[in-house]
Amino acid sequence: MVAQNIAFAIMAVTMLVSAVRMVTTRNVVHAALYLVIVLAGAAGIFILLGAEFVGVTQVMVYIGAIVVLFLFGIMLTKGSFGDDDGVDGERRSMAAMVGALVLAVMAAALIDTFRDAELSRAQPSLTADIGDLIFSQYIVPFEAISVLLLAALIGAIVVARGD
Repeated sequence: MVAQNIAFAIMAVTMLVSAVRMVTTRNVVHAALYLVIVLAGAAGIFILLGAEFVGVTQVMVYIGAIVVLFLFGIMLTKGSFGDDDGVDGERRSMAAMVGALVLAVMAAALIDTFRDAELSRAQPSLTADIGDLIFSQYIVPFEAISVLLLAALIGAIVVARGD
């Protein structure tokens, strides 16, 4: 139990530092690489919680696909790879206000949702059970997301071609 707490603390601090660096760096490629560290930490925390399926899915889908898509998007749009001098104080203050508003709304929603909930040790779910749920009860949302991702891929190809 102590080893799990130490591993959680290391991952949490690493994720926190990387998340702050991700939003404060001026280089978009570095921001994408810091995002990889944050997502890997989230996968590690899922594995610590006994949700191996979600942790491995986090690695395969987010780190393996989404971040690669971000990097290809950065490379194809010929964005600036160095410092961006176009960010002024007004934009930073607006971003800070929006971030504080999102934090307040999320905190209020979490407090309202879990106010009377009892914390219990849930049993880890099996991959077979998750597969049965995805392909039976949640098949329509699963297919809707796959069509949405296909449309995003086609849109990225159209934008990248630029004829």
